[in-house]
Amino acid sequence: MTSDLPEFGQILAVGATWGQDRGVADGELVERIVATTGLAPGEVARIVDDVLAWYREPVEDYVRRRHRHHKVYGRRNAQIYRLIADELGERLVAPPELTERQLRRVIYG
Repeated sequence: MTSDLPEFGQILAVGATWGQDRGVADGELVERIVATTGLAPGEVARIVDDVLAWYREPVEDYVRRRHRHHKVYGRRNAQIYRLIADELGERLVAPPELTERQLRRVIYG
């Protein structure tokens, strides 16, 4: 019986065409960006990793971070809740819509 899965201990050659495997979730994306920009594969892999990490930020962390940011600029909570709700709706993969009460609970527990 043959299997398409690697034997225990084998290393897959994912991303072998662009160099080191840095754990990037989408090697095909890295290859495409390398081909279309002329950037070095290592640079592209770091950029893709950074962008993916940005979008993997949990909603709760995003809400707290943005609340702190808006507070620094003197905005009041009522305005901040509206701004954050709008920002969440504009994210690439938008989470479910959060009410003001839900946002408050994320921020203050």
